[in-house]
Amino acid sequence: MLDETKTHPNPLLTDEQLASLGGGRVAYLKSVRSEDVNQLFPDAPELMPGLKLFALLAADGKPIVLTDSRDAALANAMENQLQMVSLH
Repeated sequence: MLDETKTHPNPLLTDEQLASLGGGRVAYLKSVRSEDVNQLFPDAPELMPGLKLFALLAADGKPIVLTDSRDAALANAMENQLQMVSLH
């Protein structure tokens, strides 16, 4: 059985190479709780606890937009011609 807690001894890409994939044209959607927003958006105002929000992030993890609607986040990606990818 594969042990997913261990890292590969010889990674195929460095963290920097992985982050640069897509040249600013790739993004992903992440569900976040309002209590965790400041980890991704340090300048965000304090939010009411318990909210489920959606963050659109660039391939390198840079935050693009935060919204309470998944559809709004996806619409922002489309507006900015970003290719969406799934993370597992």
